[in-house]
Amino acid sequence: MSGRAAAQAPMSARDLLAALAVVVLWGLNFVAMKWGLRSFTPFQLGAARYLCAALPLVLLVRAPRVHWRWVVLFGLLQGLGQFGFLFVALQVGMTAALASVLMQTQVFFTALFGFALLQERPGRPLQWGMGLAALGLLCFALGQLGASGAGAADTTLAGLLLTLCAASSWAGSNIVARLVNQKAPGYDPLAFVVWSCLVPVLPFVALSAWLDPDAGRWLQGAAWAGVPLLGWLSVAYLGWAATVLGYGLWTRLLTRHPANRVAPFSLGVPVVGLAAGLLVLGEVVTPWQWAGVACVVLALLCVVLGPRWGAR
Repeated sequence: MSGRAAAQAPMSARDLLAALAVVVLWGLNFVAMKWGLRSFTPFQLGAARYLCAALPLVLLVRAPRVHWRWVVLFGLLQGLGQFGFLFVALQVGMTAALASVLMQTQVFFTALFGFALLQERPGRPLQWGMGLAALGLLCFALGQLGASGAGAADTTLAGLLLTLCAASSWAGSNIVARLVNQKAPGYDPLAFVVWSCLVPVLPFVALSAWLDPDAGRWLQGAAWAGVPLLGWLSVAYLGWAATVLGYGLWTRLLTRHPANRVAPFSLGVPVVGLAAGLLVLGEVVTPWQWAGVACVVLALLCVVLGPRWGAR
């Protein structure tokens, strides 16, 4: 199938279900991050997340049949870049609700990178969807930074910039996944994700030893025993559910469809994130945020159903 035909062919029901599963896994991801950061520093949480994601699967899954540079590049962008920036942002001044929204700017970064590097041109349904999504992100931002003093106080300029850096790193990993599929068609996405999880572990450990003031205490058994159960459950969820399962499904979708068709599905993450914040963290959903939810749902309808309507 040609690149143009693949870009306009509607997704199968199986791929749509996989995309929606990723949306739910990543929407709950931000609650787990907040809980994990109560027990670990950002770099410690990053190392624990990816060590958990790699083990024990790296012992059971054969290394992917791709050049090692792609594994390293994907691991650095998706691991150290995306979550290193995001964990620090959540610590220095970023709410979980706004982070779940700003991370979706990866859609625009992905479309930009895809156009520049892969010559992937967005179709008309995607253009309309991205326009509605941009309006939705604006509504979320106005609701978070507008009349509510708490939202403004909990967010800093450094947190905003670091979150945008995380989103651009995510977009870069999307493009790497597409390039790998071009260089090594038929590679195993799960093996690729599992082995790439080894890449950020040592950089995270090195950053923790360098920058964390209490890094030495982790050499003592009492420090590990003192981590509450919720902290370990957060690490397990971040490592196995959000990383291995979530990114395994996500990377598989990127091998089957253009990056600018897959990336907009992540716009559903703020919807799940807001619901989780409302039910689990006791956050209040403002009228601006409800307006943003409506725009995001309409954007997803454009992206998902637009090609089908066009085919008819």
